[in-house]
Amino acid sequence: MLEITPHTGRHHQIRVQLAAMGCPIKGDVKYGFDRTNENGSIHLHARHIRFNHPVKKEEIHITAPVPNDPIWKFLKNKTRNFSESG
Repeated sequence: MLEITPHTGRHHQIRVQLAAMGCPIKGDVKYGFDRTNENGSIHLHARHIRFNHPVKKEEIHITAPVPNDPIWKFLKNKTRNFSESG
């Protein structure tokens, strides 16, 4: 599991950079993984996101729950900073 902080917001930035390092995301056949996931998804998850609201100009923080998937559940149990509360 990696924690990544993108800076440019370019389309597919994380997927391209990981593939270029020889570490494509599980299920991401477009960027080098050898097979798809059963449901066609890729194992990329935005756990936390922070941005400025375009109208109110307030900083917004969102924490998403861990996906209901055996790999994510395994990683959640193995990683102390991957808590439900964020």
